[in-house]
Amino acid sequence: MVTYADRPWTKKYDPGVPASLAPYPAVPIQYFLKEAAQKNPDRPVLISTAKLPLLGRNASALTYSELDRKSDALAAGLVEMGLKKGSAVAMMMPNIAAFVISYYAILKAGGVVAACNPTYPADKLQFQINDCDAEFVITMSLYYKMIKEIQPKTKVKTVVVTNVKEYLPPTARFLFTIAREKKEGHRIEQLAQGDVWFQDVLTRSEGKQPNVDVKAEDLALFQYTGGTTGVSKAAMATHQALVCNTLQCKSFLASQGVPGEKESFLGAIPMFHVFGMVAVLNFAVGLGARIVLVPNARDIQEVVEVIDYFKPTLFMGVPALYNAINNHPDVLSGKVSLRSIRACLSGSAPLPPSTKREFERLTGGTLLEGFGMSEAPTATHCNPLLGENRTGSIGLPMPDMDMRIVSLDDGVTEMPVGEPGELIMHGPQLMKGYYKMPTETNNVLREKDGKLWLYTGDIARMDEDGYFYIVDRKKDMALIGGFNVYPNNVEKIIADHPAVLEVGVAAVPHPEKEGQEALKAWVVLRPDMQATEQELIEHAAKKLARYEVPTRFSFVKELPKTAVGKTLRRELVRLELEEREKANKDKVK
Repeated sequence: MVTYADRPWTKKYDPGVPASLAPYPAVPIQYFLKEAAQKNPDRPVLISTAKLPLLGRNASALTYSELDRKSDALAAGLVEMGLKKGSAVAMMMPNIAAFVISYYAILKAGGVVAACNPTYPADKLQFQINDCDAEFVITMSLYYKMIKEIQPKTKVKTVVVTNVKEYLPPTARFLFTIAREKKEGHRIEQLAQGDVWFQDVLTRSEGKQPNVDVKAEDLALFQYTGGTTGVSKAAMATHQALVCNTLQCKSFLASQGVPGEKESFLGAIPMFHVFGMVAVLNFAVGLGARIVLVPNARDIQEVVEVIDYFKPTLFMGVPALYNAINNHPDVLSGKVSLRSIRACLSGSAPLPPSTKREFERLTGGTLLEGFGMSEAPTATHCNPLLGENRTGSIGLPMPDMDMRIVSLDDGVTEMPVGEPGELIMHGPQLMKGYYKMPTETNNVLREKDGKLWLYTGDIARMDEDGYFYIVDRKKDMALIGGFNVYPNNVEKIIADHPAVLEVGVAAVPHPEKEGQEALKAWVVLRPDMQATEQELIEHAAKKLARYEVPTRFSFVKELPKTAVGKTLRRELVRLELEEREKANKDKVK
């Protein structure tokens, strides 16, 4: 009988993937940039692109040596302006070249990257900037006004401001300046006293280096959890953790026919999220590859055109993005081609089998489902690239990862192989804890068998071969008629209906039976297709137990999602309760 301690997953690794990569080099994460800049200084690393009327698509490239020099200069400038080693720097930018320059500059200066979601409202942004004690903010000019509004309520002393146009091709930069910059809110006539322009810092510090001794054990990242389970928390990652995960990704994928320096990544998934920061930025630089930057992954027209024009080979994304591409009119008509894509990694949410099948048909490539967490930045599991890619599985643990499935009741007893329980993990890339939150840290980092384990909060199971399957989040598990129901599984079944584009399922308070729960589905239908509630119930009933079939449906235009496309079930429940409250008020009237 196989056990978790046997680590059966290592027997399913592709040829050449080792069970262990230890010992890991004791270097900071910027080591990979320095290495690539020395080895291939003139190789492009960042491609900035814009589509111009009548002129077609324009592009400009930043090379590895330029990225290394510019991040050195910015790092030196930050140190001269007073950045202390170990201090956090908040970043407010989408996927633009300045984000990557700033990322490496902060790390080289000994600072801690605290990348914020630029779409956040002021109060949420204020919380994160205060929480990480940032005195410096590097922001795109579009968000400068909001930063200045909240600055008096924070510790921020200096704001460094960049403009989205700075690394666009010359013609695109000129046209943006005269036609869009002021209209869209990017233009700033004058900075407040004490604030500085990004380019002025680079010019002033050109040729300088920060001369800060950054060690592998130093903190590198405050990665904020999405806050979907409550207050957003900053997971603290060291340089060593980021180095380990970069090398884990390289060993798992790069040794399997991925030709490293010849690869081209689609940089669409937000880099302010740990998935984009580690699985795209760190991984690509670790390979010496290039990244085609897409500032807004929600602009699906831009995404498909960039794929068609630049022919990326690797694409890290989320199910909602793959699904949107599958159903884009230009893809359906054959106007654009996805055939350059050889391998993709899907994370952040369960991958519907129908989405995987269609994307692989359109690309001819392989779409691998994986798993990762902000608390273990970032990849912990992935299906093998050459071996069996099991539908519905998040795949095999990465090298040097240990996994257990433990009882939901006591958190200690190991469940029999095949039985669901809470997924816990031990590995070299685990976070140090949550910043300034010792209680929350102790809740998720616990000692067991002489090791420190991360309690993920995910219900999972492992099969006999070591493939893992996420059943659901503990907090999302529903109790329907005395039975445990997992919304993830229900969503997968409903999503297989030909008329369904997207679906979200959540437990809501039962409208008639106090203290009990009912299952509800929110459905987005495909364009020009129809389905009734009864049709979907009958479809679900073919593969689900009676108590697992939702009894309530809402047909909606879109689902509320996080920045990386994860459905916000809590928001769905809130909308349901608001609708009920409004209906009750209308009855009273």
